[in-house]
Amino acid sequence: MSDERFEFSRRLGQAMSAAGYEPRPAVLFRLFNARYTGRSVSFQSASRWLSGRSIPEQDKLQVLAELFGVAPQTLRFGEPARVAEARGEWNAVGARERAVIDTFLALPPRQRELVGELVKALAQNGKRPAR
Repeated sequence: MSDERFEFSRRLGQAMSAAGYEPRPAVLFRLFNARYTGRSVSFQSASRWLSGRSIPEQDKLQVLAELFGVAPQTLRFGEPARVAEARGEWNAVGARERAVIDTFLALPPRQRELVGELVKALAQNGKRPAR
């Protein structure tokens, strides 16, 4: 087993766990095929992904990333090395806002989705003209 495949399988298992799913082939097989619009994958494929014997093709990797709320490149290659912030807009964000964003990013995907819907609803209410 190559280190690359092993590391991918480790990240996939961690992503599943972080999203509240048990990292087992049967679970992955069921979740993936319920979301994927292409030809269904076999139980053996899901097993190979989790055991580090293979890495899925890009279209399947995209679906896995969406399922478990991680960036496809992070799932495939891992976290990039931290680089100093280059964007000035981020530097304008205060410590309190950064703490809120960090807390949001630590939430499981389902809760992040709910928070996103709440923020969207609040933003839409803020755009309505005063009566």
